Amino acid sequence: MNFTPTRPLPYGRQNITEADVAAVTAALQADFLTQGPAVAEFEKQFAAYVGARYAVAVSNGTAALHLCALALDVQPGQRVITTPLTFSASANCVRYCGGEVQFADIDPATGLINLAKVRALLEAHPKGHFSGLISVDFAGLAVDLEAARQLADEFGLWIIEDSCHAPGGFFIDSAGQEQQCGNGNFADLAIFSFHPVKHIATGEGGMITTNNEQLFQQLLRLRTHGITREPADLVHESEGGWYMEMQELGYNYRIADLNCALGLSQLARADAGLARRRQLAAQYDAAFAQIPGVTMLAPGRPGHAYHLYIIEVADRKGLYDFLKTRQIFTQVHYIPVHRMPYYEGLGWKAGDFPLAEAYYTRCLSIPLFPTLTDEEQDYVVSCIREFIVTGQQ
Repeated sequence: MNFTPTRPLPYGRQNITEADVAAVTAALQADFLTQGPAVAEFEKQFAAYVGARYAVAVSNGTAALHLCALALDVQPGQRVITTPLTFSASANCVRYCGGEVQFADIDPATGLINLAKVRALLEAHPKGHFSGLISVDFAGLAVDLEAARQLADEFGLWIIEDSCHAPGGFFIDSAGQEQQCGNGNFADLAIFSFHPVKHIATGEGGMITTNNEQLFQQLLRLRTHGITREPADLVHESEGGWYMEMQELGYNYRIADLNCALGLSQLARADAGLARRRQLAAQYDAAFAQIPGVTMLAPGRPGHAYHLYIIEVADRKGLYDFLKTRQIFTQVHYIPVHRMPYYEGLGWKAGDFPLAEAYYTRCLSIPLFPTLTDEEQDYVVSCIREFIVTGQQ
């Protein structure tokens, strides 16, 4: 292939347009840089986008997870189940509250937490042993939350849906209906991230969605030091217009109007970006079907939001290094959380979750972002084919 990329090709890249710049400039010139109207408008529009009743914007996805754990009253000693195949924040939020993390292995065909293994784990202990489940819509593929909800109700669990990879994603329920990630129909709380490589970029930022008004009101307090100014919620009589009360131990997890102005601009073209991701993924699917030695993770799944496009190969390190020489910068998602030294210090070890560990030895996230051109994508495929077919490995 006679093509040389004019720019490095990372696995993900933000897309900042003139409309984005204009939106941020307008926010800079407005009366509020933080705690202003852009925050509430972003929350309103994002809730509508995913089909939830309420949304709470926060400083990042990790803060969103932490606030969810606090709102659901995770206490020291409580046990919460999640997947080892995720960014560590999905588990860390439990540890922030003093809880204990229990992992359940994955379905190797999808990378998602294996609900059959979750059931086996639950059945091996008395009811009440576990408090909650944190599911992860890995790479953009949605967990079947209808099935997860049935399991949670049977064993008395709450559910946090970590949907950082999947705004716009969905699964098909038992009635044949599309259930949008984060719509609150099955999970108690759902969270999203607006890190630059995600579908919607705000620089840093996160969102919590829910259909539970009580949790919504608690989250509003927790993100702002546990403070409320609402007259109906005050413990003591108001002393004047300045009066407020810190009613619980909260945090400063607020997000600025600047970030939300950018988020609103990005949200306006989120559907177009998602459509391009799916188009690029379908083109990758067709290309890699013709290359022996390349396995695609969950190709062609309905509702996939394709934050990541992941392939599996025998010589992952060799391919990673080879592509780097061709200005293609891939990434590995993820080192299983239980193999992180911190979690090994809590007793986890190699061999505990063999399916996640086997996946880790082969996985590679290759370039996928809306501004990736067809020619650049062909170049990526060509380089992978060269490595696999011509014996570079």
